[in-house]
Amino acid sequence: MAFTLTSPAFVTGDVLPQAQVYNGMGQTGQNLSPALAWTGAPEGTQSFVVTVFDPDAPTGSGWWHWVVVNIPPTVTTLPEGAGSGRGGLPEQALQIRTDFGVPGYGGAAPPPGRVHRYVFTVYALDVPRLEVSADSSPALVGFMVHHHQLATASLTALYGGPAK
Repeated sequence: MAFTLTSPAFVTGDVLPQAQVYNGMGQTGQNLSPALAWTGAPEGTQSFVVTVFDPDAPTGSGWWHWVVVNIPPTVTTLPEGAGSGRGGLPEQALQIRTDFGVPGYGGAAPPPGRVHRYVFTVYALDVPRLEVSADSSPALVGFMVHHHQLATASLTALYGGPAK
């Protein structure tokens, strides 16, 4: 069985719904993390990490919108708003500081001019937890993830474009 990630809010290639768009930086979204579900994790999975990354941000290194580590292997769904303070994150899960400067979900907020890709990824890991804090960088989490990943599954939504 293939490791897959799905959301009831969008499929790969869709425009990101306003519910998942940031409320600030020129945007008027609801800033809610989308509901996510994954299936087909490989044998030996001991935890999951969920990330949202914009590789098109004009920073030279992209933009991290959400990083959640230490999701138990028995959890295969996150409800809408779980990363936005509405509950639904497992007790053991830890949200890491994003490029907005704080832990938690930060929705799409691209500057005018081009469409950006928002890559939602779940990683199946061979360790029960990553030894990081809420103030750890996404780069540190990525380093650890890439040393422990068994499988990945992604969805990519689009958002942005010319100024109105």
